[in-house]
Amino acid sequence: MKCDVYEKVTATIIEELEKGARPWMKPWDAAHAAGPVSKPLRHNGQPYNGINILMLWAACMEKGFSAPIWMTFRQAKELGAHVRKGEKGALVVYANTITRTEENQQTGEEEERAIPFMKGYTVFNVEQIEDLPPHYTAKASPRMNPDQRLDHAEGFFAATGADIRRGGNRAFYAPDPDFVQMPEFESFKSAGAYYATLAHEVTHNAALRFMPRLFRRSLVSCGFCRFPAA
Repeated sequence: MKCDVYEKVTATIIEELEKGARPWMKPWDAAHAAGPVSKPLRHNGQPYNGINILMLWAACMEKGFSAPIWMTFRQAKELGAHVRKGEKGALVVYANTITRTEENQQTGEEEERAIPFMKGYTVFNVEQIEDLPPHYTAKASPRMNPDQRLDHAEGFFAATGADIRRGGNRAFYAPDPDFVQMPEFESFKSAGAYYATLAHEVTHNAALRFMPRLFRRSLVSCGFCRFPAA
């Protein structure tokens, strides 16, 4: 079990690094009253620490969660809620040490030795759980006012002919259905961040239509966005 947990944690981190993903650089903020997904929280509001932050970042980015709160199957049940059938949880770890008294082979005297250990367990995002108390899924107020949109930028992107859809917590271009998915305008840190992200995704759309070979290369190398499986 010890080796299995270490291997799973290491594999997850390596996978994220190979993809070039940097979740802390995401220019939008999930609209959740408890805060951004970059601060994963336990069911009681206490933040996760250490390697668990990276593990839960990766899970949020992979599945598009906008809520930062996680809990075990049992904790959800104690709240009168239940994990939806078929949902897959995320791995988090608990690290500590245990003290053992052992005989020193050289002196023959007994001495205490601290032995580190790591234990893994599964947690679920509140978006995977039904019938939770309302505050677990409460939405935050918009960060920006909708009237901060830039008319000339809106006109430019409309003229591209790209199918631009809004909502959720992921920015990506889906090649087979041929649409651009963007989080809501109000969730971005600034109008500039919104239009820069939109331009990035629309570029993938244009590359597929006019330069398909270049698009396939960008699909593999792009670490900014996540492309959904076909």
